[in-house]
Amino acid sequence: MDIATIIGFVATFGLIISALGDPGPFIDMPSILIVVGGTATTVLARSTFPEYIAAIGVAMKTIKFKIDKPEDLIEQLVNLGTIARKDGMIALEGQDIPNAYMAKGIRMLVDGTEGSMIKSALEREKEMISARNSTGIAFFDSVKEVAPAMGMIGTLVGLVIMLGNMSDPKSIGPAFAVALLTTMYGAVIANVICIPLIQKLQKLDAAESMNNDLILEGVMFIQSGGNPRMLTDLLISFVDPKGRAKLEAAA
Repeated sequence: MDIATIIGFVATFGLIISALGDPGPFIDMPSILIVVGGTATTVLARSTFPEYIAAIGVAMKTIKFKIDKPEDLIEQLVNLGTIARKDGMIALEGQDIPNAYMAKGIRMLVDGTEGSMIKSALEREKEMISARNSTGIAFFDSVKEVAPAMGMIGTLVGLVIMLGNMSDPKSIGPAFAVALLTTMYGAVIANVICIPLIQKLQKLDAAESMNNDLILEGVMFIQSGGNPRMLTDLLISFVDPKGRAKLEAAA
């Protein structure tokens, strides 16, 4: 679990709320309906229900999803390769493999699947994982664009109401609140929520894709019957300098 996302959001909203003092004047139901409700329904119009629901799962990746360290994946692949070379592919059955992508590749090795089919299946799986991530990122990118636009619409609505009731001083305040608060709500949704989510999801997608490339090469190396001792040298380019030092020390 990555608590940085939770800490970041809680700290940001905490600082904003503490700076407001009394939050009461900043809560306005018409403004919330225009910006939050309008953004939700507008994004729904450009999505499908499955995409809408899946976006929530993708967003949870920023909290629940754990990216494996490349050096840990290499160590596990080396261990699996050693077992396969010593006792045969069937000995890999039942091994504890937390990474789902690696587990799929190892299952295909145990089943005796041809190398070309393994490579094709893993490449397709990698593309589908990236596509699902991209769909979620695109969803929040749409929210980022729509929320400020809905805020501007709310501002115009508030100004129209205010100008149309200049003779009634009591109506000017609520209308002016709508005009200002909708802009603020749109800015908060876009800049405080969506942009951090998008940037973190993009980083996670890149890291997950790199790990899957590493696993694909490792699984294909094991399938070819290569010497596991050479596997670290083959895959070490995926690892940062600090991780390389750890692998070299373990070699």
